[in-house]
Formats: sequence, C-alpha cells, structure tokens
Amino acid sequence: MTEHPELRFGAGLADQPEHWPVSASQVVHETGRVISVRRDTIEPPGGESFVRDVVVHPGAVGVVALDQDNRMLLVRQYRHPVGYKLLEAPAGLLDVQGEQYRLGAERELWEETATKAADWRILVDAFTSPGLTDEAVRIFLARDLSPADEAFERVHEEAEMETVWAPLIDVVGAVLAGHLQNPILVMGSLAAWTALNGPGFGTLRPANAPWPAKDHA
Repeated sequence: MTEHPELRFGAGLADQPEHWPVSASQVVHETGRVISVRRDTIEPPGGESFVRDVVVHPGAVGVVALDQDNRMLLVRQYRHPVGYKLLEAPAGLLDVQGEQYRLGAERELWEETATKAADWRILVDAFTSPGLTDEAVRIFLARDLSPADEAFERVHEEAEMETVWAPLIDVVGAVLAGHLQNPILVMGSLAAWTALNGPGFGTLRPANAPWPAKDHA
C-alpha cells in the first residue's frame, strides 16, 4: 500500500475549523494602527451565551534563514512591551493588502537583514494566543542565502537592530535553557531542528501551500 507523505507523521492529528454563532459583535477599541478589540456575544450549542473580547490582528510571517552550515540568521531588537532586547528570527506583520505570504516573508528578510533566499519552504503555522487574539503566524524556512542588492532604511526599534549568526544547535540549546523567548524564534528553531534531524527539509510543505487560518479572510 502506498503511503501518502502527509500521513507519515502525526496521522489523524488536526485542528478542526468550527464557528459558533455570534449574536452580537462590536468594535470596542480602535487604535488606528495594528490592532483593534472586538467584543462578541457567543451562542454555544446547547449552552448559555457568553462574551469574549478578541484582539483583531492582521497576522505575521517569520523566517528561519539557514546558511550552508546550518547557522541561523538572527536579529536583536528592542521590544518595549516586555522590556527586553530579544534575539529573534526576521519577522513582520502581514500589513500590505493582498501581499502573498511568501512575498511578505521575503520582504521582512530583506528589510531586517539585507538578505535574500532562493529556497523557501513552510516550517510552522500557529495561532499565537488563541484565547485572546485571532493572530496567526506562518514561519518559513529560507535557504540558499545571498546578500541583497540594496539595504532597507530602518527606523524606530529597528534602527539600531543588529544581525547575529548562530549555529542552529546553539539556538535550540538556548531555547531549551530558557534564554531565548521570542515565540517565532522558539517555534521556528525547534521545528527546523526537528525536520533537519527527522524527516528532512524535503518533506516540508511548499512555500505556496494553503493557510486555512488566513486564506478564509
């Protein structure tokens, strides 16, 4: 019997789309920038209605960029909400209307590190905090790296951003030791390490694979 590649690992494990009726919904806070807050009254099947506040978010992409020696390209960036300078994978918002997900990832890799990649695959799709926000992230694996022809002029938190190269095994070790905390870096580095030492990068989804969490929008 021929085994389908997508069934070799995690067979039968999948999140299921489901939408309970919403009897009332209103935007209770609009920042005019990245997010807004929506208040929904939800009608669960056979239960009492309840209210949930939802942080509405455009979504984001992240990039695990590996060179030929499996060193990971990182950026160090100040993050005001948590009061840390974090080591992160290049990443950014899906805030360009109609932009394809891979093109958004290519743009972020160029803007933050002046780097481009010829080989793109998908590592991970995730909801960052599904009890609070509809934010979804897609993390790409980028390889066959080369310098970009021109650099992007960075501002604000990104103006002083520095780039760091680190062996993937060291990044994973720092994650497991609790030294690195950015969620895209954590998910992406662990996924890359798992693929590298398991089924291989060739089994990863192509860069244009569907993304149900965002495609419906």
